Amino acid sequence: MFSRAYKTVVTVPPLLWVTVFLLVPYLLMFCYSFWSVSPAQAIVHSWNLENYKELLQKTVYWQTLLRSMWIAARVMVFSLLLGYPLAYFLSFYAGRRKDLLYQMVIIPLWVSYLVRAYAWKTILGSDGVLNTLLQYVHLTRHPLDFLLYSPFAVVLTLTHIYTPFTFLPIYAALEHIPRNLVEASHDLGANPVQTFWKVIFPLSIPGVVAGATFAFVLSLGDFLAPLLLGGPSGIMISNIVVSLFGAAYNWPLGAAISLGMLVIVVSLLFLSERLEKKWSFS
Repeated sequence: MFSRAYKTVVTVPPLLWVTVFLLVPYLLMFCYSFWSVSPAQAIVHSWNLENYKELLQKTVYWQTLLRSMWIAARVMVFSLLLGYPLAYFLSFYAGRRKDLLYQMVIIPLWVSYLVRAYAWKTILGSDGVLNTLLQYVHLTRHPLDFLLYSPFAVVLTLTHIYTPFTFLPIYAALEHIPRNLVEASHDLGANPVQTFWKVIFPLSIPGVVAGATFAFVLSLGDFLAPLLLGGPSGIMISNIVVSLFGAAYNWPLGAAISLGMLVIVVSLLFLSERLEKKWSFS
């Protein structure tokens, strides 16, 4: 239907964009991960595996990675617990208010990430809204220190930020479920709970997998929320990468950690794609 010239014009710009701004940076990061830093803080272009040996030998990197995955897993679970019921209500029970409620879920995405993070910092601080309220109603005598600069604050903030990203694919999956299957389930004598577990939830699993992947991957790579609200106990692996590329000026080690995270993320995306295809409904 289309000429070769038209196909070339349409195909070359996006391929060029991906090559220049995605593949080339990945290649540079791969090369840097095998280089080293001299005592004079200069990049030495000598190929070696010292950075990867250091990652395997020093437990601080593994501990931080495991902490980051644990925080991301909790964010994923809480985002699903909030996003799925909301998506289910909007898809099946919202009626005329569906569009309005949908927009209310999307509107927080229009607000800057930093604004939302600082909002939680204001809420959870020693003189913040929550501590002031608890002391006002005499539930506590002193400000609760664990609310801010802790993994709790990081999980809470990331859950608030990434729940809409979890909600969207689940809502899309629920909207694509044929309503005649739900009606057939009722006609065959199934109650609402049985209809949900036997019909609706199995057909929405691809959306659940996609939403869970969004929440986990985005949380795993986040560094601003731990920086603003995490404190020493809430530092994540991305904060170490930022420090290595910034203050420490150890780009090779930072590249090695980044490459390891890239492998983890790509593996998760590949697994997610396989699961979505396995449970997809056509």
